[in-house]
Amino acid sequence: MKEYDIAVIGGGPAGMMAAIAASRNSSSVILLEKNPSLGRKLLLTGGGRCNITNNKPIKQLLNSFNNKNFLKHSFYTFTNEDLFSLFDFEFIQEDNNRVFPKSEKSGDVLDGLIKKLDKVVISYNFDVKSITEDFIINDKIKADKIIIATGGVTYPQTGCSIKNYSLTSQPLTDIKYGLSPLITEMDLSDIAGVTLSDVVISYKKSRARGNVLFSHVGLTGPGIINLSNEISEGISYNLLENDPEVDLEIAIDLCPEYGREDLFDRFTSDFQSKGKTMLKNYLKLFLTNSFIDFFLCEINLDGETQLSRINKKSKNRLVENLKRFSFKIMGFNDNLAKVTVGGVDLKYINPKTMESTLTRNLYFAGEVLDVHGPTGGYNLKIAFSTGYLAGLSASEK
Repeated sequence: MKEYDIAVIGGGPAGMMAAIAASRNSSSVILLEKNPSLGRKLLLTGGGRCNITNNKPIKQLLNSFNNKNFLKHSFYTFTNEDLFSLFDFEFIQEDNNRVFPKSEKSGDVLDGLIKKLDKVVISYNFDVKSITEDFIINDKIKADKIIIATGGVTYPQTGCSIKNYSLTSQPLTDIKYGLSPLITEMDLSDIAGVTLSDVVISYKKSRARGNVLFSHVGLTGPGIINLSNEISEGISYNLLENDPEVDLEIAIDLCPEYGREDLFDRFTSDFQSKGKTMLKNYLKLFLTNSFIDFFLCEINLDGETQLSRINKKSKNRLVENLKRFSFKIMGFNDNLAKVTVGGVDLKYINPKTMESTLTRNLYFAGEVLDVHGPTGGYNLKIAFSTGYLAGLSASEK
């Protein structure tokens, strides 16, 4: 049986960073990865461009998370500047403080991380089945300390598995899908690929603003993806026990820059001054052209009708649907969910070390923890910072 000071389980962003940090103070670190290569999920991030982090100032960045107090120490221990300094290439910053490698290749980020693992023993195709109380892994490896960085349940093709949560007896919160496209009851295949720009999506008291993209099976895009966390958290289910039963409605404000009364008043004026204009042509002022026919069909208005012939009842229907166009949601497109909501309960993790408060020398990092953020580099930031802190803490003598 081989013995190591530290065993890191999981070769994703958090696991690699934990191993890098641990190897700075220890010459006996092993990284266990169930796939034949590292960083499979990292290669998918940012559409293959790798949105490596979000570059807001730390205080602003922390305000994007519900669990900001838990993340504070790790974010200050390993900053974005520390992250950038690991690599020998440049980064670019785009809208909303999103950061990408200048090459726009996630493979460059992965290669840069692997270079820093030169002091780490890496065991590929190592599927961890069991960990004993005295830290014997699969009856093959004995470690003094263990860092769990096995990720969540999304992208199972990358090695993530719900079985990973049972490797320890650490308390868990409900495991759910996060940052997921939504499946609609309505067939949207006729408008698949159409984008609604800068609209407001609402579900109960939750709101998100951003683009909405129609797919063959439902809705996606940044606005939908970010709102999906609120929807998922509001449904009672736990993937460790059962799949979600989804039957709800969301609404899209297609003209968020107008109030209802303002929109009605403008229609009243324009319908008189532009009376011979057909409705479908007039709506190009408010909607993307490829969405107009679908919209009018759904609200039962004839696009060929001249504005002067539209009565008050139809005008009210038009205003109401522009401000609240509803879709019935039947499920999450779990194959495309980006993160996991829920995980290892933060109440039993020391935020200054990432060590379990129940089991000495057991650490956790990354998506396996019950902490997550919106799209835009936030979740990789969690992975890198918590991974670094876990590795640093575990390696301290």
